[in-house]
Amino acid sequence: MSNPTVVIAGAGLAGATVATELRERGFGGRILLLGLEEHHPYIRPPLSKEYLKGDGPLEDAAVHPDEWYAENAVEFVPGVEAGSFEASAHELFVSDGGRITYDSLVIATGARARQLGVPGSGHGAVFPLRTQEDSTSLRSALEVGGRRVVVVGSGWIGMEVAAAARGYGNDVTVVGRAQVPLREAIGRELGGMFERLHRDNGVAFRNDATVVGVDGGGEQFVVLATGERLPADVVVAGVGAAPNSLVAERAGVAVADGILTDKGMRTSIDDVYAVGDVANPFLPAIGRHLRSEHWANAIASGTVAAHAILGERASYDDIPYFYSDQYDLGMEYSGYAPLTAGSRVVFRGDVESREFIAFWLRNDRVVAGMNVNVWDVQDDIQRLIRSGERVEADRLADEGVDLAAL
Repeated sequence: MSNPTVVIAGAGLAGATVATELRERGFGGRILLLGLEEHHPYIRPPLSKEYLKGDGPLEDAAVHPDEWYAENAVEFVPGVEAGSFEASAHELFVSDGGRITYDSLVIATGARARQLGVPGSGHGAVFPLRTQEDSTSLRSALEVGGRRVVVVGSGWIGMEVAAAARGYGNDVTVVGRAQVPLREAIGRELGGMFERLHRDNGVAFRNDATVVGVDGGGEQFVVLATGERLPADVVVAGVGAAPNSLVAERAGVAVADGILTDKGMRTSIDDVYAVGDVANPFLPAIGRHLRSEHWANAIASGTVAAHAILGERASYDDIPYFYSDQYDLGMEYSGYAPLTAGSRVVFRGDVESREFIAFWLRNDRVVAGMNVNVWDVQDDIQRLIRSGERVEADRLADEGVDLAAL
């Protein structure tokens, strides 16, 4: 077909990456970028980091300047949601009742913030954090200072919000289901290190705890299963996100914790791709599917899908990566989280001073690595993971051994 049409349902970073990569690789057909939000595509990390803390403007989160889309003939259509599609007719049905014919369809519908789902959680002082509007509202509530903030959820988002809230001088309590924060992500020992960091900065914790309600009568309280009532001027719901895979489910696309794809981001239906938070791609490096909600995955999966649409070699070979900033601690993590279960953790540096590298070893092979307040080592960490070669734990731990030599 001389003038093919690529329709991208979802205008986040992943969808924008598909459009960008197609144009940069010479695609001359029509590109429609459909977004539920009114904003041009933006990245989400600043919403819980720089912007929320007041360290940067919202404009810094933009993927491209607004004029880029017209200049590159990418038709951005805001306020439109994909409903379903008819694969045989190559037609996408959208929320305004219209139909859009496509040659290639990319589902980039992302994920939605999970709700607390307890009585009273619909109260106006309970804040989610997913969109620009969410971050702006939460920032306005926090920057007043001197407020009692209860963060429900002790994962990465919850811990970053807690740090931002303390930065404004608020009293902060984090409530988490796990015995230590971040345990599922990085294990008990390192999760404990992050908890100590927050306690040193004045944050209180209720671990191994369940929220059963938000009592908004008069003074607001977060109610725990133990009966404890935590006074809260601001409640933050940091309880994770779920993939927005409904459009795929309605059309009969294979779904399991997101939309299943092959290594080229192709779904079970011809000419239909999935990218970003909603996709659950097959990763050849580990021989299994792995869904990731981090921004690096949006770029990697969007790039791969564009290559596949163009008929080029397309394989998801990037190692999952993310970063976090909390108080004076900065960290980067690369690796395959499912492979870290039951693995050995080897430390290089001083954990107590929060300046170290942690390596997860499975069968003496590095499957993940996290550098904390140690910089310019990600290339070496990813090289060790990618090589799949056995590494002596003592040499990994020895700061006198150059990482580049391992």
